[in-house]
Amino acid sequence: MKVFGICASPRKGTTDYVLNEALDILHRHGFETEKFSCQGKDLKPCMHCDYCLENKECIIKDDMAEVYKNLQEADGIILATPIHSGSVSAQLSIIMDRTRALEAVDYNLLRGKIGMSIAVGGDRTGGQDFAHLSNITYFMIHGIIPVSGGPFGSNLGASFWSQDSIEEIKKDEYGMESLNRTLHEFENFLNKYI
Repeated sequence: MKVFGICASPRKGTTDYVLNEALDILHRHGFETEKFSCQGKDLKPCMHCDYCLENKECIIKDDMAEVYKNLQEADGIILATPIHSGSVSAQLSIIMDRTRALEAVDYNLLRGKIGMSIAVGGDRTGGQDFAHLSNITYFMIHGIIPVSGGPFGSNLGASFWSQDSIEEIKKDEYGMESLNRTLHEFENFLNKYI
């Protein structure tokens, strides 16, 4: 089974670190993994021009082509975002909006895949829950089954407090526990439903 992880940070740092940890764990458990990093990528916002509805492709030619390919091939999808202004990054918002073109090709392309959310904030309560809810809403709109780590500490997904430092995020035991719980459920769903 293949898991596709999207690091929605415009820079290499704490969100990239956490997503790499998640994908490494999944790889050790036998999953094929692929990562897309938004760092340095050309991602233009959706114009909602409806070109995709008639032509079955996006009119914008940029690095979303790589995302489209991997979303289609994946059994599981991980959205990992830094917290920007209390929610997801602009890069992740672009990816979410642009998925519309993929589903113009086939409405059911993403249905039944398993989705997981990771949110990394510079503050402990900087907007991680809002970011998770945005990711979960995205999953639901596209027929992706969202999973969490359960009702004891990772209710909506894996939440981290980075304090804007790789060294500090490595010390976030609570965040790593939330990641492990969420990954456990993610794997369970992949093995049960895919």
